[in-house]
Amino acid sequence: MTRSRLAALLLLAACRGPGPGAPVEQLTIPPGSSLQAVADTLVAHGVIAHPTWFRWLARIRRSDRRLQAGIYEFPRGERSWDVLDALVVGRGKLVRFTVPEGLTTREVAGVAERELAMPADSFLAAARDTAVIHGAGLDAPSLEGFLFPETYLVPPTVTASDLAAILARAAVTTWTPARDARLNSLDMTRMQAVTLASIVEGEARVEDERAIIAGVYHNRLKLGMALQADPTVAYGIELTTGVRKSRLYERDYRFPSPYNTYLHPGLPPGPINSPGAASLEAVLYPADIPYLFFVAGPDGRHLFSRTYREHLRAIRGLRAPTVRVKSQK
Repeated sequence: MTRSRLAALLLLAACRGPGPGAPVEQLTIPPGSSLQAVADTLVAHGVIAHPTWFRWLARIRRSDRRLQAGIYEFPRGERSWDVLDALVVGRGKLVRFTVPEGLTTREVAGVAERELAMPADSFLAAARDTAVIHGAGLDAPSLEGFLFPETYLVPPTVTASDLAAILARAAVTTWTPARDARLNSLDMTRMQAVTLASIVEGEARVEDERAIIAGVYHNRLKLGMALQADPTVAYGIELTTGVRKSRLYERDYRFPSPYNTYLHPGLPPGPINSPGAASLEAVLYPADIPYLFFVAGPDGRHLFSRTYREHLRAIRGLRAPTVRVKSQK
């Protein structure tokens, strides 16, 4: 290539740029992508127009072997020079951060530590920070229950406060005017609905039972019965001792905690995890059923009963020497 040609290319790379209001494209550069593959991806998204020029520029700058994998956002028609800058240093790179349904704040902090190298203690502190909580439009002692389960795209260097705020704002946006109107018809507050949804999230193992489980709990609340939900007991133990129990024993049901719904009627003081959209919907639109009891079988499905006598019969039918079934009384 002649010097004049090279100079023209460098000038073109430096001077051209996106037009006003250019649409922004999100694209993924997989690990190990060749320079050719990166250029093709950029062209396919309209970020650059001339892949040959882009490759020449990368080689001249000795950037061709330093491009970082990740998720990026570029305006269409971006300068090749600026694109290379971003790909080399990772500027603007986004990473996927997934919050599964039913995680406690402590568990979300663990995910952040593994996936984002964010100290778990920093995230836990942010989830209790009143500035973060109020900034998201919430009135709660912490963000427990309001770290909305979803897959997010965040900068790899996102701060704990910013991450907590992103998750909390996503939870707040789920509350549409229609949902708030539904809350009024159920005579429930948003906090009560999220709390009950977190219990449903902890109990349900199959999708088609969520609304039925929610219906059982609604029936119990109306009658003033204790909810007797195992997930609340486990949460109370974890909150007090820091130990997450995967299995409860008879002595655990006597554990002194305001979250123990065997000892205290009504809803616990707050959510016990962050429920997903399906559990929230189940609480807002519970199944119209006559059941007051249910017991879990070994396959994760439940048997539902109207009376305690039917409930005991269901337990006897499920009980086997190798299967321990805890009943709701």
